[in-house]
Amino acid sequence: MKQPEITIPRIVPLSESALTIEFGETIDPRTNESVLAFATAVEQAGLPGFLEVVPTYRSATVYFDPFRTDVSTMTGHFRALMTATNRPPLRAPTTHTIPVWYGGSAGPDLIDVAKRATLPPEQVTALHASVVYRVYMLGFSPGFPYLGTVPDRIATPRLPTPRKQVAAGSVGIAGTQTGIYPHAGPGGWRIIGRTPVPLFSLTRPGPFLLAPGDQVQFVPIGETEFHALFENHR
Repeated sequence: MKQPEITIPRIVPLSESALTIEFGETIDPRTNESVLAFATAVEQAGLPGFLEVVPTYRSATVYFDPFRTDVSTMTGHFRALMTATNRPPLRAPTTHTIPVWYGGSAGPDLIDVAKRATLPPEQVTALHASVVYRVYMLGFSPGFPYLGTVPDRIATPRLPTPRKQVAAGSVGIAGTQTGIYPHAGPGGWRIIGRTPVPLFSLTRPGPFLLAPGDQVQFVPIGETEFHALFENHR
């Protein structure tokens, strides 16, 4: 597959204490890898006044203490770091196998997604599980992974009205993205299944199971196996 051209990053001031660095206009692995390489470089640079860097699909926002530094100084630092991290190689990612119980009470929107795609539900499940997804970013709630991209045939818009409560572990589709809800709460993605694997846990050395740049392979399981695995993870 032809790789997208690397564009010159654009630095956009957000306030006296934040800058956004845009690396492209599309959702693709190479642009996202540039974002992650830059974010890592910022975290490791030891810049005076640095507070936090937040990577997304195609950009990274850096927050800093305006009493210790300023926009002009940080812009200079970032230009130097961007030069050092230009055209990063695509690194070997960590791949996670995530079991999913599709349909039934775990996937209340699977039938609707199937109708929209004019496919049987079993084929929607097979298509969704056929892709090795990239974790582009975490957001929305702690540990929520934005994964891409689903096969075009099963891309489905969000619900017109979000649910007030979505179960933790629910796997959903929103447009060409798929994702997993780490916690119970409101949400508008089309829920097609649920995993028993916890994505967020304070008992682990790192609370998040997934990280930007990782890969996810979904594996269909049945209801009985779901409940057995769910109990093992309690």
